[in-house]
Amino acid sequence: MRAYERFLRYVTYGTQSSETSGAHPSTPSQLQLADLLVRELREMGVSAERDDFSYVYAKIPATPGLEERTAIGFISHLDTSPDAPGDGVKPQLHQNYDGGDLPLGESGLVLRVADFPHLPSLKGRTLITTDGTTLLGADDKAGVAEIMTLAEALTSGRLPHGPVSLSFTPDEEIGEGADRFDVERFGARFAYTVDGDREGGVEYETFNASAASVSVRGLSVHPGSAKDTMINASLAAMEFHALLPACDAPRYTEGYEGFYHLTEMKGDVSEATLSYIIRDHDAARFAMREDTMRRAAALLNERYGEGTVSLSIKEQYRNMAEKILPHEKILEIARRAARDAGVEPFTVPIRGGTDGARLSFMGLPCPNLGTGGYAFHGPYEHTTVEGMDLAAAILSHIVRACAEQNI
Repeated sequence: MRAYERFLRYVTYGTQSSETSGAHPSTPSQLQLADLLVRELREMGVSAERDDFSYVYAKIPATPGLEERTAIGFISHLDTSPDAPGDGVKPQLHQNYDGGDLPLGESGLVLRVADFPHLPSLKGRTLITTDGTTLLGADDKAGVAEIMTLAEALTSGRLPHGPVSLSFTPDEEIGEGADRFDVERFGARFAYTVDGDREGGVEYETFNASAASVSVRGLSVHPGSAKDTMINASLAAMEFHALLPACDAPRYTEGYEGFYHLTEMKGDVSEATLSYIIRDHDAARFAMREDTMRRAAALLNERYGEGTVSLSIKEQYRNMAEKILPHEKILEIARRAARDAGVEPFTVPIRGGTDGARLSFMGLPCPNLGTGGYAFHGPYEHTTVEGMDLAAAILSHIVRACAEQNI
């Protein structure tokens, strides 16, 4: 079965994660997809199981004679982003796509070349889009489908291989994908997350990441007698934001440029809160960004009185390059595999994070591979049949390369 055929089935499971449920996994639908994958793996003859938190673990024993090869692994996540509707996905297949603007069903939305300049490069392929009312789920059900396609190839006996571990994780989109991952149970020395975009991507650099919460305590009095007394918490919160570099925001940054991103704000005269995420690839610049926020809080406390502004910063993940670059060979294997599949590999800094970022710091080096998808987390999300085939082929070539040489 081709990867896209599996993909079309998996996207019918609405598996959005939830930042507010407090459950693990955060939504029960992730358990349903996990159970489906376990059944399919067992039907292939693979030893697979799901734990209570919706982590799927599977192991495929080595081809006879290759048992001593290094155990490698592949990981994708079950959940889709809560940023757009994820239930009732109706994938649309556009055969022999002409590379131009494309209406998304009857939604009124149009996939435009002006917004997505890569579209002409997909001309002639079978494009898979949404109908404009939901996200597609290629992030990361394309990766899930490609790993399952690999599993079928390995169990067919056509591809010699060493020990291979597979896992599908919940709640990656809300930053909890690695929270309960059992590295020892997974049983690989290194792995690849299959969670990138265009096929051929071999990524090993993520942001350093923190979340910041700012609380402002105001002093509310009658505005007619507020001279030198009132502290308007909402205005003080605005002053805090104004102390951050105005152009260090996602809209104005790319590549290795970091940012402050205001994700939520609310308040009145008496109290106000601001929520941020802080991102930078460079550790020194990242530390400087955190210090800038601390100085902003200190300045406002000098201006309005100690305790007016409270700042909390919590680390989320670190740049996984620190843990992957000492294992350069696993990057070279992936690049060679892409070329063997007929794809020129490329590397760009990930402007975000993956499960692999945290797993790398848990002792499991995890570069990230492209899945063939684009425009994740919204109704413009799309992928191609051919891109998914190439991504699945790259996985097979990685397995073959690792069987040919012991790492």
